[in-house]
Amino acid sequence: MKIALFTETFLPSTDGIVTRLCATVDHLLDMGHEVALIAPAGAPDFYRTAPVLSVKGFPYFFYPQKKFCLPSPKIGAFLAEFHPSLIHIVNPVVLGVNGIYYARKMHLPLVASFHTNLAAYAHTYGVPFLDPIAWSYLRLLHNQAILNLATSEAMVRELNARKFCNTRLWAGGVDTELFHPRKRLDLMRARLTNGEKDHPILLYVGRLAPEKQLERLRPLLDAMPKLHIAFVGDGPDRHRLERLFAHSNATFLGFLHGEELASAYASADLFLFPSTTETLGLVLLEAMSSGLPILAAKSKPSEELIGQTHAGLFFNPDEENSLQDAVHNLLIHPKMRDEFARKARHTIEARSWKAPTKALVDSYEWAIEAYRLQSELPSDLNIPV
Repeated sequence: MKIALFTETFLPSTDGIVTRLCATVDHLLDMGHEVALIAPAGAPDFYRTAPVLSVKGFPYFFYPQKKFCLPSPKIGAFLAEFHPSLIHIVNPVVLGVNGIYYARKMHLPLVASFHTNLAAYAHTYGVPFLDPIAWSYLRLLHNQAILNLATSEAMVRELNARKFCNTRLWAGGVDTELFHPRKRLDLMRARLTNGEKDHPILLYVGRLAPEKQLERLRPLLDAMPKLHIAFVGDGPDRHRLERLFAHSNATFLGFLHGEELASAYASADLFLFPSTTETLGLVLLEAMSSGLPILAAKSKPSEELIGQTHAGLFFNPDEENSLQDAVHNLLIHPKMRDEFARKARHTIEARSWKAPTKALVDSYEWAIEAYRLQSELPSDLNIPV
């Protein structure tokens, strides 16, 4: 099978979508499929053997790290040379529109996948009136596809309720060999805490952006002065957060990758997930694979994952002391913390990227056949996970 992936974000960017794409392309190539990617400018010319077409764009006004990509005649020539069996638009916003156009022009089946709840960001960025407009726009794009994939059952239900057509689950995975409890190092603990490695360490991994709601962590350090929070990642909100967390036990390490990132996970004591706008949060899987108990803000996707695995505690982001109580509860009960850590690692060991990629290929094959037959998807289609 020859798969053309249109993605709004790719290397050298670092986020959950890029992590998922790289792991998926790795497994697709290993399975003998051919892949080509169309991505924003700055991407490498190849990812392994997969050719990558970089499309010029302009920074979003509220998020300069992301690019607004315009149509380009190079896309048509690139696809004509590759001759795909199917087009998959990943998190379509702007560049994905090109994928819709070329799927129609080349008479190819189109699959779309939903990864980011952009409509929820409208409230974070102070433009709540854009919420219904964003949902209408995203629904219009996604409903051009013969199959829509979502990254959690909670998001499948959400998209169904908002009248997205033909929605199915594309589960997440994790590299369980890379992210492993044995990567714990005293040197990394010292790095996470500026030398105070004996202090309890709470770890956050992800973008530093307003929608992540990281400011809600600041009162925690005031209430628990021996606690340390390590932020791994970067983004448009970093400078504001550094000012907000000044003169506290907080460390900003920027991006970490590979073994360094794995060691950061394994060397912490608890993992913090304060965002309520995520569709899954692959960092949760990486933290659990590393044997970290989870402290997550209540949201439908996080409740789905933590509820299934019993690997941590929730806190209510709307209650002032909820997070502090949850942290205190875990720190004073080491047996509970150890049990959460054991469950986290045990339940995640079988969630490599192999099964989700096999399920994705099954979805592609079904979409190709459904497109060929020009029939509607059966309501009882089950994608294996």
